[in-house]
Amino acid sequence: MSPISGWSFWGGGRALRRSLWLLMALALVGAFGRYAGPAPSEAAIRQPGTSADLARIEAYLNGLDTLRSTFVQINPDGGTVTGELYYARPDKMRLDYDPPSRILIVANGWNLVYHDRRLKQVSHLFTSRTPLGFLLEDDIRLSGKVTVTEVQRMADELLVTLVRSEEPDQGAITLVFADEPMALRRWTVVDAQGLRTHVVLEDVETGVELDRELFRFRDPSFYPDARRD
Repeated sequence: MSPISGWSFWGGGRALRRSLWLLMALALVGAFGRYAGPAPSEAAIRQPGTSADLARIEAYLNGLDTLRSTFVQINPDGGTVTGELYYARPDKMRLDYDPPSRILIVANGWNLVYHDRRLKQVSHLFTSRTPLGFLLEDDIRLSGKVTVTEVQRMADELLVTLVRSEEPDQGAITLVFADEPMALRRWTVVDAQGLRTHVVLEDVETGVELDRELFRFRDPSFYPDARRD
């Protein structure tokens, strides 16, 4: 399955922005655990969270520097795709999908490039127009461009669910953090049709030196020998 399967158009380029809601989510996290799915008694043990919990989450996300990892994306039909992820705060990100998907996403400043190598198609977006563009800003806030719909505690975990303030009916993202110490464990995206996609990072390294060339896209139409692109 393609990395963007199951994501429909938001009108006039909305399909791309909608898929990027998921894909950009992979890029902006710290230390992850493996996705294990909710416990059977999850609903019974959840308790409301607090504004202090949101402040801790914001501090955690703002405290990220660089990140490098491999990732596994679990699609709604159970299929998986894999790839490599690179992130440098505040505004640089690269998602490089393995074959057969061969999708490349590069964000650098205000510009985000979506390159389907297999179809030889390149699309450009303003980072600010992407669903998780707020996470590429200097100061991450869980308000304004996003709206928090739920904050909950479950055993030793902290859950926060977000929607885009301008399009709250187009899907939601739930982040699940370990409580002590704070660490993002898993990420679940629910689209407007109720389909769920999970993402898992593996072999995560943070605070590492990253080659700035990773975040520079050279269109193969003009640069046929561009490295890795």
